[in-house]
Amino acid sequence: MNTRLPSAKPLKRPTQQRAKVTVQAIFDSYVRIWQRDGWSRLTTRAVALEAGVAIGTLYDYFPSKHALHSGYVRYCVEQLLETIDAQAVAPTALAWPERIRRLVRALAGVEPQLPWFHPDMLELETLVAEPKHQRRVYEDLLGAWQRVIDVATDLPARPSPATLEALHLSVWGGRRYAMLVQLEADRTQAWASCMEQLCLDRLAGPVAPV
Repeated sequence: MNTRLPSAKPLKRPTQQRAKVTVQAIFDSYVRIWQRDGWSRLTTRAVALEAGVAIGTLYDYFPSKHALHSGYVRYCVEQLLETIDAQAVAPTALAWPERIRRLVRALAGVEPQLPWFHPDMLELETLVAEPKHQRRVYEDLLGAWQRVIDVATDLPARPSPATLEALHLSVWGGRRYAMLVQLEADRTQAWASCMEQLCLDRLAGPVAPV
């Protein structure tokens, strides 16, 4: 049964610079109120007031707080993809191990410049995202792996699509599970470091047959 709320979809994306600044202010206020008061006490009116925008302006983009949350999650994913492209794809003089480290650290959520994300947000996924949306995010992030591999021309060997998907599942699935159990920051950092090394070891060359 689909339990997604009818008003949980953002209405439009900002295209003009002024609109982008407005939506960013709304997201920043959303984060501050969540951190201060929690999801249950967060309202669209409070977000609009803190952001300094009219409630009607907020409703032009987000008709409910669930739609605002959906828009914020989409923003988080887009920022993650932009970070990967900027740090692990775009640099030209970068050895392949450093590209992989940057990719894994971004996907593991341990890069400080990424947008704030609370573990409780995972509980809202079934209310704001359909399976096709989950699949789209999955494919977009898997595509980031491929972009990194494509520019890593100094790789010892080209990994198969199955290998890339296995690594992606290991990192992204591990991050989500660490968030679900609210793993402490130091243990999350230790896990991310282990994942970096595991990915590097696997990409260093073919696995010997058993």
